[in-house]
Amino acid sequence: MRAPERARAVAAAILLLATVLVSGGCGTAGGGATAAAGRLPASDVNPLPRDRVRNGGTLHWPLPEFPSQWNFNHVNGTRGVVEHVIQGALPYLMRADEKAMPHPVPAYLRAATLERTEHGQTVTYELNPKAKWSDGTPLGYADFVAQAHALSGRDPRFQVSTVTGYKQISRIERGTRGNVVIVTFDGTYADWRSLFSPLYPAAAYSSPAAFNTGWLDRLPLTAGPFKLQGIDQTAKTVTMVRDPAWWGAPAKLDRIVYRTLDGSAMPGAFANDEIDLMDIGLDPGALRRAERVPGAAVRRAGGPDWRHFTFNAAGPILSDPNVRRAVMLGIDRRAIARSDLSGLGVPLQTLGNHFYVNTQDGYQDNSAELGGYDPARAESLLEQAGWRSHGKYRAKGGRVLALRFVVPSGVPGGKQEGELTRALLERVGVRVDIQLVPDDDVFDRYVTPGRFDIVPFSWLGTSFPVSPMKSVFARPHGDRIQQNYSRAGTAAIDAAMDRAVAEVDPARAYALVNAADRLIWHEAYVLPLYQRPQIVAARADLANLGAGGFAEPAYEDIGFTGRRRDR
Repeated sequence: MRAPERARAVAAAILLLATVLVSGGCGTAGGGATAAAGRLPASDVNPLPRDRVRNGGTLHWPLPEFPSQWNFNHVNGTRGVVEHVIQGALPYLMRADEKAMPHPVPAYLRAATLERTEHGQTVTYELNPKAKWSDGTPLGYADFVAQAHALSGRDPRFQVSTVTGYKQISRIERGTRGNVVIVTFDGTYADWRSLFSPLYPAAAYSSPAAFNTGWLDRLPLTAGPFKLQGIDQTAKTVTMVRDPAWWGAPAKLDRIVYRTLDGSAMPGAFANDEIDLMDIGLDPGALRRAERVPGAAVRRAGGPDWRHFTFNAAGPILSDPNVRRAVMLGIDRRAIARSDLSGLGVPLQTLGNHFYVNTQDGYQDNSAELGGYDPARAESLLEQAGWRSHGKYRAKGGRVLALRFVVPSGVPGGKQEGELTRALLERVGVRVDIQLVPDDDVFDRYVTPGRFDIVPFSWLGTSFPVSPMKSVFARPHGDRIQQNYSRAGTAAIDAAMDRAVAEVDPARAYALVNAADRLIWHEAYVLPLYQRPQIVAARADLANLGAGGFAEPAYEDIGFTGRRRDR
């Protein structure tokens, strides 16, 4: 159910609170044994051909927060919950398989051809001529031009989440046929397949006002197997229905009802047949409850997402890199991973990379650049930074060394991480103040404005490991932090990421990505914890949706095999 984000986001980033949203697929209840044996499958989605999925029915899909911004490329819209909804309603030109390989989606894109040029590269997109927006306008040249301009970073009034890739586009031309668009890049860009997914209509990106506010609490246009029926602000639901104007294989489901629920309420709602699937997250209690629900299956897969602590390097406490290093060295990442993953039957392994997860090609553990858990070295660095022992906690200039650890109140795992971090850092004289805040306010009111010192959440995994994360680690420019909530970075890190993104040879790209990663470890502003397993409870007869790993679902193929009543 959760879609692995691409370059556009995650940078996607996509980001999640304490629990990552589920990914595209479903499987069988047999995942526990493979998890315990340390061999999580790449995908567990109960894949079935369309002729084995019945027509009709309503899928009740819970969301952990209720978004207001439905422009995924807006800085406040790049979230997993947004992508869960729009993936069934907006064009995604490419779709990743379980091996994280992107392929053209025939309903939108017949072919995409890359050609190297003397000064860069061109990509020729042959769109499906049947593809059109809900107002009847064909997808095409105008949409590409508007999106490339808005996301290029040339006009700071567009509040974008990332400009990676789009800022390298120098020219867009019409092809010899109306359904052909030619995009020319200044220089090489290895992750070009990440662009224009999702694709928004030209009108949505025609001006800063349209981009920033035109998709607040609304989806004005769609172009997918589902269209919007309504957004209920009171009930906090979004209802999508089958679109009869969709030119592809018709959606199997009649509708999908997305309902906002606190994480604590999801197990009860699933047991009461109010929702049809839920992300178990890292909650062994929820896992045990789901396993006892008649007619339910638990699906497990190795997740593309990773858990971490983001440090606010612009705040008065953590602006000194040595203090950040000291705090990181005082946190036992393995202890936190053991606590978070206890009772889930999954392998225990910390993550040593900011771009790749443990199971990806190219993964290398670069955490030695910082060092492992080392309280003695942490205390030494704090002493050097002027924070002297003063009773239980260290102080400087009469000020106690205290940190705000911001946690969404609806996610018990985050509070648990805060409590463990507080106990660990007390050993080196650092006070941690845990601040519980409403789930819907975490980013808008705390993280984005910088009202925190440490915040835990998970970045959504992606088939394009560098492009989306550039906006997370690149230096902010003025008030434009994009997704660099730490507000830190260096010119060397920026240059290293640029070199990695421009390299098309996989082996050389792996080396360049890891070179950039080592620099980020040295600057110490994001602390990776572990690769997240995906554990999803679903109705046993729900097909083509569940724990997808890197695989992204075809929404028109999602449905039930048994006969279920609509609730």
